[in-house]
Amino acid sequence: MRNLEYLNSLRIIYSRNPIKDIPTEVFDCGCYYEHGTYECYDLFKSKAKINTFKSLRWHLQVLWYLNPRLTHSSFLSLTKFICNKNNGFVTFNIEEVNIEKIVNEVFNQDLDRPPSNKLRKIVFNYNCKLTVQEKLSIVGKLIGKTKKINEQAIYEIMLYIHDLGEKITIKKMAQYLQCTTRTVHRNITEQLQNERNILNNSL
Repeated sequence: MRNLEYLNSLRIIYSRNPIKDIPTEVFDCGCYYEHGTYECYDLFKSKAKINTFKSLRWHLQVLWYLNPRLTHSSFLSLTKFICNKNNGFVTFNIEEVNIEKIVNEVFNQDLDRPPSNKLRKIVFNYNCKLTVQEKLSIVGKLIGKTKKINEQAIYEIMLYIHDLGEKITIKKMAQYLQCTTRTVHRNITEQLQNERNILNNSL
């Protein structure tokens, strides 16, 4: 279980909806972007923990991007907290020298360039009261409206199946995307397969 109380007490921003992209459709609990948006950052939402240095670096890049007022010392303290396995964010031990190295690298990056991010088509409001199952149903219906199953659609549905705490299978993805398993097999890339393995292994 992640100790998010520490981040909240420091008013650390770790979730932000798109601020420039205009949604195609707005509904009570969120927005739909027909062509997707890269502006949705939502750290620590799923049960998956940080299990590689690459993932850790990306999380820190997002935190630094969303919290530009952090000083170097406060950012270092935040990173040390996240890198402490007892706080529930990472799965591996990280030596302090490596923590300081990563912090220095990230802190010196240009904040005008947003961190790389996954394309999202559906963004639910932060205070949305829907269950993950209800969200998953909406995701399937909205993506199904386009009749276009692609990498973005598959990734979107993978995230919500994972949030349910269930293994991501081809059959489940096809069920929620309202398509055949053959269609999923045809559109799932090696990168998405690797992502699916990471998400499934984190359960």
